[in-house]
Amino acid sequence: MSTIKLEQSSNNSAVIEKKPAELRNKSPKYKVLLHNDPVNSMEYVTISLREVVPQLSEQDAIAIMLEAHNTGVGLVIVCDLEPAEFYSESLKSKGISSSIEKED
Repeated sequence: MSTIKLEQSSNNSAVIEKKPAELRNKSPKYKVLLHNDPVNSMEYVTISLREVVPQLSEQDAIAIMLEAHNTGVGLVIVCDLEPAEFYSESLKSKGISSSIEKED
């Protein structure tokens, strides 16, 4: 919660202080999920993941693809809402099933 702290100075200014935890929790994070894809090849899904989310290494992309293949869904990335929507829509535009959900 914000607190107002009055400083004893010549201009009687008020300073609003925010706790670090409050700043960190300001914007909720979203999970971008990859769903199992029986249509596209594993190689295509891996390459597409790396094109859409360039910060993924080849090993990360393979691990995500295998997680989705073996369990039905794989976690691609956790980020703010706008990038999450962008990543999910970009995957969908490549014919790959994807969704987003709010992180708990």
